[in-house]
Amino acid sequence: MKRHKPSILVALGLAAALSTGVRADEIGDQLEAGRKAYEQGELRGAVQALQFAVAGIQEKINLSLLDLLPAPLEGWRADEPQAQSAGMAAMLTGTNLSRHYYREDGADLDVSITADSPLLAMMTMVLSSPMLLQTDPSTRIYTHGGHRGMIKHEKDSHEWEISLMVGGKILVQVTGRGLEDQSAAEAYLKAIDIAAIEKALGG
Repeated sequence: MKRHKPSILVALGLAAALSTGVRADEIGDQLEAGRKAYEQGELRGAVQALQFAVAGIQEKINLSLLDLLPAPLEGWRADEPQAQSAGMAAMLTGTNLSRHYYREDGADLDVSITADSPLLAMMTMVLSSPMLLQTDPSTRIYTHGGHRGMIKHEKDSHEWEISLMVGGKILVQVTGRGLEDQSAAEAYLKAIDIAAIEKALGG
């Protein structure tokens, strides 16, 4: 155990140093508490303090990622954006951002961004084999900004779903209901800053 102590202390010291000078917030307090607990041999207390600090840091990351979701377009309103990218769920589903939009005429739409999910491998496989898309008459190939995707629409329905792969590990989806055509879904897709998503999520 002793041979690991210096490296752990260095990591804790660096983390505490990063928080110092920014602002004495709860994250900094937890990092400092973790360092002190470790030095005093209170390993469980150190782990708990660092877990709280990690959760706080992740929350800050989530808040910055929510800016990737577009503001409601003219004539639309929206709920608060949602983010999920921490804990055990993230190991299975990756980072997930979403926002719900709606109009007075009853139409509604969801924009979601998923990154680093193991489930995206299937989507990549489908988009790499256009022949698979041809087996479903409601689905066709779709491209936007040089990125491959697909659009799904059942005949005579008012539902539209556009899926776009950004790089190899980011999926952007716009799903609308109560829409006469695909224009509203495309308008929201165009309102998304794809370059910002690639930079933030490493597409």
